[in-house]
Amino acid sequence: MFLTKALCFMCSILFLLTASCSSKVVKKDGVFDPEKYLSTADKLVSDKEYDEARKIFLEVKNRDTSKKFTPVAHLRIAESYIKEGEPDLGIAEYRKFLEFYPDNQYASHAQYQIAMAYFSQIESADRGSGEAEKALREFLKLKELYPRNPYRDVLDLRIEKCRTVIADGELMVGEFYFKKESYDAAIKRLEGIFKKFPDYKRGDEVLLLLYKSYKALKNNDKAKETLDKMVEKYPSSRRTSEAKKGIKGK
Repeated sequence: MFLTKALCFMCSILFLLTASCSSKVVKKDGVFDPEKYLSTADKLVSDKEYDEARKIFLEVKNRDTSKKFTPVAHLRIAESYIKEGEPDLGIAEYRKFLEFYPDNQYASHAQYQIAMAYFSQIESADRGSGEAEKALREFLKLKELYPRNPYRDVLDLRIEKCRTVIADGELMVGEFYFKKESYDAAIKRLEGIFKKFPDYKRGDEVLLLLYKSYKALKNNDKAKETLDKMVEKYPSSRRTSEAKKGIKGK
């Protein structure tokens, strides 16, 4: 008798626990409706209940025999990680999506989101050049693999921002070496900027520092070559005038 009462009590507790979770988990009985499942999971994401949402997205992936909603569920899992502030996990899921569905209608979206996950982590030239390089690679991949992608209007602006951040970082390193009188190291960095980013907006600054580095090493031929390049490319720049005055003063 005692045993029977104890069992009844435990069953009651289990029923109450199951009922309390019903608001977060979609019922598995009845007809499987992937759209309703996705809607429920989306609501959980908006409520920042990411783990619960991903359980439902995963269930859609596993139960959707039509495979119509499976790619969507996979994308939503990746997006949930990004919204949760876990960009590395989000990027990994987007990469898996592209591996499974390279020709899917949302493939360009997944590639763009990978690039944006890196792009959103760019802080400044001294702290964000690594992420800018990763973002640049992914944006260029998007442009190459999906030339008709829906992000063409903003893509070139994003690419330009990445290139500027990378070049700014290289210029900072070049300035550091120049101030330390490590002129060979400075020249290597500064020359590299022009090879990789010939249209860099601060190109006159790069050339002036390069000119001064060659002068410091008494490499007059390379100094003259650099000055000629400044005159040709930036004839009205005050930095070109500064270099010219330096020559006249000697």
